[in-house]
Amino acid sequence: MSRSLLSPAHLRPARPADSRTGSAALAAALAVAADRWLPLVGYRAESRWSAPLPHDAAAAVLDPSLHEDLARAQVWLLSWLPGQGTGLHDHGGSAGALAVVRGTLSEEVGARAGATELTAGRVRHFGPHHVHRVTNSGAEAAVSVHVYTPRLTVMNTYRVEGRLLVRTGTERAGVDW
Repeated sequence: MSRSLLSPAHLRPARPADSRTGSAALAAALAVAADRWLPLVGYRAESRWSAPLPHDAAAAVLDPSLHEDLARAQVWLLSWLPGQGTGLHDHGGSAGALAVVRGTLSEEVGARAGATELTAGRVRHFGPHHVHRVTNSGAEAAVSVHVYTPRLTVMNTYRVEGRLLVRTGTERAGVDW
């Protein structure tokens, strides 16, 4: 497995960050400091691994100027073995960002055809109504850090019928994850 080394110069947004949220800045800063939290990341053959990064652990690796944004956010670490991914889902009204630290992830948005490739160093900001599916379609394991504002409480799942999204369920924090 290759290791990606990140610096601020390597981070390039997939689209401009919304100035109303600091999630993209937090995800980028956490990605740059990945060597401080990568030992916490696990891998599972049966499904992708995910775990919240506690507020104090995230604050310890961030510049103090980002602590106020962090207080309103929730950070998750995820690992993706080749072929692992999510179903089509939203974030229950939370905006956010994901930063790819290692490997490559593919993102499909809503009912649109095609996927966007997110390589190590990319930061992808999304608004509160964003519906997507994320998959590791590469040959190597991937690691990403996700920041949500406000904290996740629900995630809705969807299927595509024709060109429409149909909600198929709701997952709740503390119950389903």
